[in-house]
Amino acid sequence: MLFDGCKMKIKKLLSKSIVFLLIFFLVTPAHCFTIGEEREAGEKLLYSIRSAFPVIEEPDLVSYLNGLGSEILAVAGLQYFDYRYYIVESDEFNAFAAPSGLIFFYTGLIKQMNSEDQLCSVLAHEIGHVVRRHLASRIEQGNIVSIASLGVALAALALGNAKATAALITGSFAAGQSAQLSFSREYEEEADLLAYGWMKKLGRSPVGQEEMLQTMRRIVRYKSSQVPQYLLTHPNPEARLDYVQGLMATETQIVEPAQSTADDFDFFRFKYRILSLLQSKAEFRTYLASLIANDNTDEIHKVYAEYGLSQLERQENNYPRSLELLEKVISRFPDRDILQVDKGVILSEAGDSERAISLLEKLYNRLRTDNYCTYSLGKAYLNAGNNSRAKQLFEQVTLNMEEFADVYYELGKIASGEKENGKMSFYLGKYNLYLGKLKIAEFNFNTAVKAGDLNPDLKKKAGQYQELIKKLMKK
Repeated sequence: MLFDGCKMKIKKLLSKSIVFLLIFFLVTPAHCFTIGEEREAGEKLLYSIRSAFPVIEEPDLVSYLNGLGSEILAVAGLQYFDYRYYIVESDEFNAFAAPSGLIFFYTGLIKQMNSEDQLCSVLAHEIGHVVRRHLASRIEQGNIVSIASLGVALAALALGNAKATAALITGSFAAGQSAQLSFSREYEEEADLLAYGWMKKLGRSPVGQEEMLQTMRRIVRYKSSQVPQYLLTHPNPEARLDYVQGLMATETQIVEPAQSTADDFDFFRFKYRILSLLQSKAEFRTYLASLIANDNTDEIHKVYAEYGLSQLERQENNYPRSLELLEKVISRFPDRDILQVDKGVILSEAGDSERAISLLEKLYNRLRTDNYCTYSLGKAYLNAGNNSRAKQLFEQVTLNMEEFADVYYELGKIASGEKENGKMSFYLGKYNLYLGKLKIAEFNFNTAVKAGDLNPDLKKKAGQYQELIKKLMKK
């Protein structure tokens, strides 16, 4: 098949290419780090991070984070940037805000969370750093000599290895590139204060913020002989915890977190969906089984655990058991459309395209803007051999989720089947671009531009992507 042949060429090219592209920023030292420069720096860093490790960008998971972020931004006021949120597959307990409103959550951090309030507190803290432009301030103050140094240190964080990170940053110091990423106590307190105030405005409990800092303190003590990643950007968890507890002590009434209600359904679905996608599935299965077997676990959390098991069974292609478990969850939450989409996905992957399409079409008619439903319906039609309808739905997803790499892979497969070589190369270019594989994306776009069957509009776009890649790769 032509598409498979192209994949082989790509693999061959990849084997000769640099697996990890450490992209240095090109902005020269300046006394004023402008908004425009911050946007450019953030974009270059994003592609450096994408090239380093997997970024989980499932439509339902991205939508959930976007929703929480929008809640916080609604009370935070006008912003300089369009915020984007990314889930980084790494065991490290970390989150950080990069230039221009890019916020990264490590799966190791999400794994330690136990409520939506805890997640919101971290998200609000990172947004606080961006709102106050703390990173830009450190550059303007001369603490960071060049943007190139910032690129090295931030990319080092992406490696997910505390020792390697520390060594790389030490090297930057030795080279006279003072890449000090750790925020001052003043900056940390300012971000914590903003997060605290926004949580209150949203009617959320600051107890979630306190709990996350307690978790951070515990992990710091556990890793006392190492240099944990989060200490490089978020120092002094003990002092931060004291500060937040001091704020809470001045309150006449603290909103307590909800006890054993369905309020955290969306959070636990988000958390367990992510954990089911990671490599350590046996560990996750054991954890969920222990929750269900434990008499001290309340019923609602047992239901959440059954959802997690359902997703694990799906990942391991045990579709009958996955559906059986999911039906239990649906009986507890019959009004949650997203669970019906989950059901449609399982049916589709199990080969029951007729039932999957019937269910997902009904949902799609109600949830037109839901990218998870739209993409899942497209996959169901693709499995059923209706490429025309699948392409229509996938193209709709690209309008709302331009950076979602997998949808371009699916469009590339369809173009290959239709013998549209130029389109196939174009879509593969976007697929590899959003995976951070810039060399391969460059090859794809070059091939697309040279193809005789690519329409003028896509050829023009391919040329624009060629220029973007040159800019991103320029050192």
